[in-house]
Amino acid sequence: MVVTVQRDLYGTGKMVKASDLTLGPQSCQPSAQSTNLIVVFQNGLQECGNSLEITPEFMVYSTNLNYNPTPAGYSPIIRTNAASVLIQCYYPRHGNVSSNAIKPTWMPYSSTISAEERLGFSLNLMNDDWSAPRTSTVFRLGDVFHIEASVDSGNHVPMTVFIDSCVATLNPNANSDPSYEIISLNGCLMDGKEADSTSVFMSPRPRPDKLQFTVDAFRFTGRDVSTIYITCSLRVAAATQLPDPVNKACSFSKTSNTWSPLEGTSDICRCCDTGNCVASPSQSRRVNQYNRGRGKRQAGPGTSVEQEQTLATLGPLLVIGPDQNKALAVTQNPDSLEFWVWVAVGSLSLVVLVVCSAVMGKHKQSSNYSCSALYLQEITRVLIKYLQYGGIS
Repeated sequence: MVVTVQRDLYGTGKMVKASDLTLGPQSCQPSAQSTNLIVVFQNGLQECGNSLEITPEFMVYSTNLNYNPTPAGYSPIIRTNAASVLIQCYYPRHGNVSSNAIKPTWMPYSSTISAEERLGFSLNLMNDDWSAPRTSTVFRLGDVFHIEASVDSGNHVPMTVFIDSCVATLNPNANSDPSYEIISLNGCLMDGKEADSTSVFMSPRPRPDKLQFTVDAFRFTGRDVSTIYITCSLRVAAATQLPDPVNKACSFSKTSNTWSPLEGTSDICRCCDTGNCVASPSQSRRVNQYNRGRGKRQAGPGTSVEQEQTLATLGPLLVIGPDQNKALAVTQNPDSLEFWVWVAVGSLSLVVLVVCSAVMGKHKQSSNYSCSALYLQEITRVLIKYLQYGGIS
């Protein structure tokens, strides 16, 4: 397992110390390949306390990248939060082998190799203008997720990428509860039908091998902070494939109260309401939702090559609720906070001095000491509260 970590871990331009990063429960240390910009871990899959889970389709090795900031020198403060990032390596348990004799072919060798290459799917969180991947995964309610699905076809024939489904959960398991369906029925952006949503597929596609859509940020109810994972089922079809109820990307228009396709005729989106999005008998059968593996797709008249479909996950995305927004607003305006703290200190000082003056009339010498001690005690208590409150940043 090779894990490469940017030392600008939070995308703020501030480099973290390599010694503050460890891998797994056994806290494996970075390798000597680390540089001033990146930290590299290179360990065996069974080292560092990594766990192994075996599913019907995969062997999954899981570990965590841990960041625990330490003070610089003898300083009593730190300026970053700790973090733990889940890392999983998937290894297929099944492959195709054959003992049949090799059949001669007139196809060039390079074409034979490219037909067997697996496609490179990706699901990326992009910045607002789609020019580059977004560096921060922290959102407030009111922000928008910009999500881009793509496929690297290599030497394959030209292909178009589709998103069959997307589901949001609180952990990487797409089948866990609670969950929220964003896309379903082979490309129907269901979130766009919600009254407070503007989610839509971006038109036109930048390229056939890319598909972009937006989703208004949300959090699960009952949680001030939601750590969200978005798992999407991605699939490719030949570029010659005409849009149909299976190969589509449909957005809902609240203005016309109808579904509209990114490509093709409007009738291919009707099934987004009926729920019966199936291909006609003449078309290739639908690949099962949430199924990693290979099937068949038509690359053109008389040509059949491998189709690929995979699951891709974004996350964790941290969506901050209203309570955290208020805390951020306070810490982002320290001058205002400091003003009111000193107003409180001044008011308290006045009260203490008035009480002391009344007491001193009866007990002159002893009350001098008592009032001074009381004054210092109260001022210290307020200042400690101030420091604790200010420490949330």
